[in-house]
Amino acid sequence: MAQPDALRFSRAIVVGAGLAGLSAAVALRRAGVDVSIFEAAAQAGGRCRSYHDPQLGMMIDNGNHLVLSGNQAVTRFREAVGAEGVLAGPDEAAFAFRDLRDGKGWTVRFNEGRLPWWIASARRRVPGTRIGDYLPLARLATARTGRVDDHVSADGPVWERLLDPVLLAALNTAPAEGAARLARNLIRETIGRGGRAMRPRIAEPTLGAAFIEPALAHLAALGSPVALKHRLQAIGFADGHVATLDWGRGPELVPDGTAVILAVPPWIAADLVPGIDAPDEHRAIVNAHFACAPPPNAPRMLGLIGATAEWLFAFPDRVSVTVSAADRLVDADRETLARTFWAEICRAYGFHDEMPRWQIVKEKRATFAATPEQDAKRPPAVTRWSNLLLAGDWVQTGLPATIEGALRSGETAAALVIAAKAH
Repeated sequence: MAQPDALRFSRAIVVGAGLAGLSAAVALRRAGVDVSIFEAAAQAGGRCRSYHDPQLGMMIDNGNHLVLSGNQAVTRFREAVGAEGVLAGPDEAAFAFRDLRDGKGWTVRFNEGRLPWWIASARRRVPGTRIGDYLPLARLATARTGRVDDHVSADGPVWERLLDPVLLAALNTAPAEGAARLARNLIRETIGRGGRAMRPRIAEPTLGAAFIEPALAHLAALGSPVALKHRLQAIGFADGHVATLDWGRGPELVPDGTAVILAVPPWIAADLVPGIDAPDEHRAIVNAHFACAPPPNAPRMLGLIGATAEWLFAFPDRVSVTVSAADRLVDADRETLARTFWAEICRAYGFHDEMPRWQIVKEKRATFAATPEQDAKRPPAVTRWSNLLLAGDWVQTGLPATIEGALRSGETAAALVIAAKAH
């Protein structure tokens, strides 16, 4: 496999302006590398985008994305682009839950430091559990291979009321069949680092305001605006490198000393680049948005047990629902889904109102399936072509398909170009 530092790069072309592509472009510009950025869609952001929905009459995100206070790539990216939009959330690492089967609610509160004394406090841990019930966390934190359920039992109150909902949201795959290696890395970077790294953070008012718009403004100010509606049709290869790019007007030569960072979904990358490994099994996410204010005392994020909806997100002007690994729901009638979710919101919040304006957003291929088999298909950033690099949450980052993983992949690709530039 050719290493990118076989060449000296003076500029780069980034294909794709989702978070991975924007992350790469920002890092490259900070290092003084000239960058051209192209995006196939009419707006940047990829799956992390915001738009005005006419049915709701407001700005919404295509999906609800949670980050944590300890996500270091998120912090680096937002600081680099001068993002001022709020990442809202509690002052402590607190995760609220409600079981709709019996109406009981509880909040898991992680202590600030690395020593997990929260499991010794009945007021902080999952109700009805004992200290010994948390030993599976230690086993999972050292797992290297296989599925999650090869290392821990997928039952019991800790699993049902904490591990299953949290891992489901992070892996977007049924946790029992999830890759234990990815779960291990998540635990090490979150619970393993203590509550300081686990405070939940939600983009407010939108993902666009928190991530995408500041990045676009930053890049434009540096002379690298994103060119929208530029879909890469074909890549021409010659003598072990990318020789041409075809944007629909015929092949165009890639100048000498130019790195190409392909930051597109895996199925597009597989069509453009012969013989690369890429995940080919995906999981859906279904989101719902309701134009109503949540109760004044509603937590910013509420996990639901025993419901179709899995997480409720409380924004000032709307309540949003997320369901992960939602392949069973993607073909369901939209209004039926809305009424199901609204009934659960009413039970969780004590509402008795008629269903307000609503919108259902379905992402059929939201993320790769985070199973051991699919994780093994994730390629590294480098390819066998000396000037071609890959970026995206589906590239091998050691994390599942998350905002943090996408940003890290962009940083990795950029670092390889920068190292070759300085070589």
